[in-house]
Amino acid sequence: MQYHAYEMAHALIAPMRASAHVLQAFNKSVFNPFSHTPVGKSIAAACEVFEGVTRRYGKPEFGIDETKIDGIAVPITEEVVCYRPFGDLLRFKREVDDAKSLDQPKVMIIAPMSGHYATLLRGTVKAMVADHDVYITDWRDARNVPLVYGGFDFNDFVDYVIDFLRVLGPDTHVIAVCQPSVPALVAAAVMAKSDDPCLPLSLTLMGGPIDTRRNPTEVNKLAQSRDIDWFERNVISHVPLPHAGAMRKVYPGFIQLSGFMTMNLDRHVQAHWGLYQHLIEGDCDSVDQHRKFYEEYLAVMDLPAEFYLQTVETVFQQHALPDGKLEHRGEKVDCSLIKHMTLMTVEGEKDDICGLGQTEAAHALCTGIPKAKHIHYVQPGVGHYGVFNGTRWRTEIKPRIAEMIRQAEYEKVSRPRMSGETPAPYNGVGSIFQAFRWA
Repeated sequence: MQYHAYEMAHALIAPMRASAHVLQAFNKSVFNPFSHTPVGKSIAAACEVFEGVTRRYGKPEFGIDETKIDGIAVPITEEVVCYRPFGDLLRFKREVDDAKSLDQPKVMIIAPMSGHYATLLRGTVKAMVADHDVYITDWRDARNVPLVYGGFDFNDFVDYVIDFLRVLGPDTHVIAVCQPSVPALVAAAVMAKSDDPCLPLSLTLMGGPIDTRRNPTEVNKLAQSRDIDWFERNVISHVPLPHAGAMRKVYPGFIQLSGFMTMNLDRHVQAHWGLYQHLIEGDCDSVDQHRKFYEEYLAVMDLPAEFYLQTVETVFQQHALPDGKLEHRGEKVDCSLIKHMTLMTVEGEKDDICGLGQTEAAHALCTGIPKAKHIHYVQPGVGHYGVFNGTRWRTEIKPRIAEMIRQAEYEKVSRPRMSGETPAPYNGVGSIFQAFRWA
């Protein structure tokens, strides 16, 4: 009923939105002398804020048309490399004539399936695409997936990651941002167990909930405060008609968005009050900056109910992976079987979604990886979003990841892998050395 109530509310305010649009146009018209008065500007600004808050935002575009290689602008086109019902593997193909420019490491970015679209990682892609052959998982809104395609759960997510890696072939570098850190690590363990040649050459986990018992945040505490049946009763709905995925059980994006908003409600209220004032003052730069952020932030997608509930239960409530109890398709997941891969973890000092130490916990699980290939980095002064977007990401985090990838590529060529080596377990030494080397 929640979904139907939401759709009804949206339909009911449609006439109000239309009226606000007309009133805004009237009070901004150059032919209306009243539009130049403080009252006219205030009315137009209020109407625009109301329209923006009540609008339904569709999936944004990546909008990455070009990058620069050696100072030369290079066009970029998007192409779907692998199609699946619940998501595609998208490539940002650089249109260059020089074959040497294309001989760069393959990087697959795993976008979170957590309410926002993969375009939330636009800044992540922009920073990586100049020096790497970049791919990204572009998850599909569950309300647009017909019921005939069946369900999609945590195990399916892992299978999608493995399938995409096999499409790309050996020596792919993987970057998992936030929620997919767990299934990405599980996929690596599953592939290592079967000696899959397409095991990633490196795996970077950024702000991911590997062990949410370390420095639990409000998000972690909420997941622990209710049993899984409560979540199923209160946040799961059926997609209504006329959506293509009608009758599919989902965790609606608008419910997750309301949770995001209430966590920092004062900040969002102040931001929209600031938008109102900037509109009156005619501060176009501030208005454009606000619009760009909220057009991305307010664009949300529905998640398959099976995936959401299984993730909450296994990752946030049972802590199945760090406790060694997680299974994939009936087989126990053993991260210690991963040997020939570099593991890097990145955390934000002020992250209020994934607390400090939650992502670093992956190192303690991957005891089969040589300690020199364990890298951990904490970025000072950034929260969750700043780990993969913004100035600190571009100038401090991304260069460290790029250096790690270059080192992994060099070791692949210069030193053959030793199948019989028995490395010591992770003790943090590798991350200390790496921090000094990059300082």
